Amino acid sequence: MKDKTLLKLRNQVRSSYLTTTISISLVLFLLGLIGLLVLNAKRLSDYVRENIGFSVILKENVKELDIYRIQKNLDATYYVKSTQYITKDKAAKDLQEDLGEDFVHFLGYNPLLASINVRLKADYANPDSIRKIEHHFMNYPQVKEVYYQKTLVNLINENVRKISLVILIFSSLLFIISAGLINNTIRLSVYSKRFLINTMQLVGATRQFIRSPYLITSVLQGFIGSFISLGLLSGIIFFAQKELNEVISFRDYNILLILYIFVVILGVTITTVSTYLAVNKYLSIKVDKLYY
Repeated sequence: MKDKTLLKLRNQVRSSYLTTTISISLVLFLLGLIGLLVLNAKRLSDYVRENIGFSVILKENVKELDIYRIQKNLDATYYVKSTQYITKDKAAKDLQEDLGEDFVHFLGYNPLLASINVRLKADYANPDSIRKIEHHFMNYPQVKEVYYQKTLVNLINENVRKISLVILIFSSLLFIISAGLINNTIRLSVYSKRFLINTMQLVGATRQFIRSPYLITSVLQGFIGSFISLGLLSGIIFFAQKELNEVISFRDYNILLILYIFVVILGVTITTVSTYLAVNKYLSIKVDKLYY
């Protein structure tokens, strides 16, 4: 009978540890996803901004040599990410595909002009910088106009700022909630052992002696929970890599290393601090309060 009781208690303890560890793992997994989003927030905004571009519309009968010289100068500038030369024929072909009609045959000539499509680096894809760049290119004698959608540029930059702020606030709130969930999980686990803590005090055990095994267990749970969450996070990264590789950096090992270290340190720190505070509470509480 005694052996069965001990076995039952051991199973309950193991079940409690397993439940706590799984809860910690899931919360840390959520924090890992948030961390991945935050660490890639700049790349996300850069990806959106770098898709903002403009077209340098060239005048009629500009020599090919002059066009390539202009394109080479553009590629050499510090604010240009990439350029693409669009000939008159290619511009007409692209427009025909969009319209679904052969307007060149209808008009009898090609009214479109050759152009160079320019993609800017993220730091310069804003209205003020584009206006300065536009003014600079208008000084070229071969350039007829610089075309870009001013409203779209303003809208994208404004939305990027708003989204970045929302991500920051949302991440902060989720971090607080996640830390609270782990803390409550640890407190409930220690709460179930409050009578054992009190019994150890009654037989003369010191606070440090009582506290030590709980802290060691919490550190182990933090490590195990962290590694489980990192395994889940690695699985998510692996399966999402092909779909979002251009938007979010899954192969930037420095970012991933920072994220993984952050999750491990966070998991161990939260579990250890929560355990320390919870155990201290029941080391100081009066016996009659243990029943509430």
